[in-house]
Amino acid sequence: MKQYKGYLIDLDGTMYKGSQPIDGAAQFIEYLNNHDIPHLFVTNNSTKEPEDVVEKLKNVGVTAHSDEIVTSALATAEYISNEQSNASVYVIGGDGLRNAIQNEGLTIKDDEHVDYVTIGLDEAVTYDKLATATLGVRQGAKFISTNKDVSIPKERGFLPGNGAITSVVSVSTGVDPVFIGKPEPIIMDKALDILQLPKADVAMVGDLYDTDIMSGINVGVDTIHVQTGVTTKEQIEQKEVPPTYTFKDLNEVIAELEG
Repeated sequence: MKQYKGYLIDLDGTMYKGSQPIDGAAQFIEYLNNHDIPHLFVTNNSTKEPEDVVEKLKNVGVTAHSDEIVTSALATAEYISNEQSNASVYVIGGDGLRNAIQNEGLTIKDDEHVDYVTIGLDEAVTYDKLATATLGVRQGAKFISTNKDVSIPKERGFLPGNGAITSVVSVSTGVDPVFIGKPEPIIMDKALDILQLPKADVAMVGDLYDTDIMSGINVGVDTIHVQTGVTTKEQIEQKEVPPTYTFKDLNEVIAELEG
């Protein structure tokens, strides 16, 4: 296996499953830290702030710092700010998204008369919120969604994800949003810009082919699939464009790096 100078790493299914640690995850990050190899955690979760992610990682034994966290919320806020630094935004989403947008100096409004309509996962979504978003898009606001994940794993099972919520507005208006999170290049380009390394020296690590592995493929970096989450080894073998590597877990990755 190639020795990379930097890594982009998924969270759920790679570092942990819900509140449970995944064997090899803490050891892999410890290996990277001990060898001064830069890495970023890249997540489609827009509800949490970087400090929240750091705390969750700490609870499963993984050492991280807030400047190593790249969320779809941060990437979304930066994307809007780069397009229109004084934009007004209608937001469906949690504190992670709302705070990221405000921290970019953008204005959040509670009506449809805005420059942008932005949707992230909102577990308290209502018909009225969706109606306001729909009216905003119909009136010409640019439509942004943090990610297209149609379902998310919870204790009760797979529940509606942000892609499912977004689809209500998309179907109603006939307008497709700009998606920011994995597997789209926007969030990956932000992470690569932070790393400041040639793409040939970076690998994307994750469990889910359709988001994690495809996000690496879409921006031209090597990919390391771990069989600790959603996509199985058997499913990987059926893919037309396979990951660069697939391993049982991150312990196997460490063994390869040390070998």
